[in-house]
Amino acid sequence: MRYPQVKNLDAPAALRERLAELGLDLPVADRVAADGPLAQPVTITDGSAGTSTVPNRFAVLPMEGWDGTTDGRPTDLVRRRWQRFGQSGAGLVWGEATAVVPDGRANPNQLVLDERSAEDLAELRSLLDPGQVTGLQLTHSGRWSRPGGAPRPRTAFTHPVLDGRVGAGATQVLSDGELEALQARFIAAAVLVAQAGFDFVDVKCCHGYLLHELLAGRDRPGPFGGDLDGRTRFLRGVLAGIRSEAPGLAIAVRVSAFDFVPFRQGEDGVGEPERDGALPRPFGADGTGLGIDLTETHALLDLLAAEGVGLVCTTAGSPYYTPHIQRPAYFPPSDGYDPPEDPLVGVVRQITATAELTRAHPDLVVVGSGYSYLQDWLPHVGQEVVRAGGAHLVGLGRMALSYPSLPADVLAGRPLERRLVCRTFSDCTTAPRAGLVSGCYPLDPYYKDRPERVELVQAKRRFREARR
Repeated sequence: MRYPQVKNLDAPAALRERLAELGLDLPVADRVAADGPLAQPVTITDGSAGTSTVPNRFAVLPMEGWDGTTDGRPTDLVRRRWQRFGQSGAGLVWGEATAVVPDGRANPNQLVLDERSAEDLAELRSLLDPGQVTGLQLTHSGRWSRPGGAPRPRTAFTHPVLDGRVGAGATQVLSDGELEALQARFIAAAVLVAQAGFDFVDVKCCHGYLLHELLAGRDRPGPFGGDLDGRTRFLRGVLAGIRSEAPGLAIAVRVSAFDFVPFRQGEDGVGEPERDGALPRPFGADGTGLGIDLTETHALLDLLAAEGVGLVCTTAGSPYYTPHIQRPAYFPPSDGYDPPEDPLVGVVRQITATAELTRAHPDLVVVGSGYSYLQDWLPHVGQEVVRAGGAHLVGLGRMALSYPSLPADVLAGRPLERRLVCRTFSDCTTAPRAGLVSGCYPLDPYYKDRPERVELVQAKRRFREARR
């Protein structure tokens, strides 16, 4: 089924009309004020590092690069991306996913933070505006590790569906001892983040990667599974270690606030949920695995606030098995599935869940995600969400690749450059899945002129043929 495209909605009123047709409630302003809610500062209070003030309500979200060196260091492509973020006008730049060990990379060209690359990461920080609050995201890809290109999964627990998708078996489940060793690596990497001059470090708990998967490990035996206390043991150990070893570094957490059971491509090409036997209940899901229950997510945020964490970014699901709830898009990645719902449903789902969490946890500054599909009307919705207290900052993911200067234009009262607005073509996902460098090939002239664009067209053709 095809849905009306947001790019064809010619006014805020048209978006409100489409939302009403879908039975969705989302605030949409008729006009965005340059000096309105999006231009206001917000102060983050960390229990150890003190306070920092973000000059406006825009944030560049952390994304996973596929364009570093094979030993995990930045290239000119990485530096170009960071320089553009530094010129974006966004008050907060949440630096990209950086692996704490080489084997924990999701791709062969993802950044790795260790003693050899720390100076390179400090150089990236220097490319940003000194007035921007900046952090770096630390990750281990767990089940989705592909450090050499082929799957090399290390899982938190066995999963009857996802194990088959990555070729995992019982031998790939990380032992308690291995998890303890990884805790030490996260802590050591955080020390390097502090030395590199970043304001905060993010301990990544989202998108199906290791720490997110641990949050759903109800059936995992031993100290790192079972009840929520066990399932947060790894995270709590990392937080405590960072507080001890890098007390001046603020801590943030990006978390998938909810998740669904894995989806697959149906016979008609549309995504449908897996229904093969009893599947583990995802974190933040109800008993059906297809609805939201934020009870444990609230408990997690209570835990984070008690640990002195002052900054949280909400997201949802995973790009590997629930992309339509993680990053709503009209055009799916070529190896994915057609959306089973109007992507506006996914946008509202994330914004609504984020609003509930934000209002219930006043000690946390919350960055919302899932806005890019709103396209030309992103500022109109973001302004009203912030005004109503549904989030403190509006996060830009894919939009920051095609149109990094959107915040600067909005805050200056300039009209948007429509030729740069992300249309969620998903080429920024399809290209890396095909082994190509990450970037916006349709809209960024720099990537349009790269030879990989020809390879991308060929790869998309192969993906389409494989789906038939």
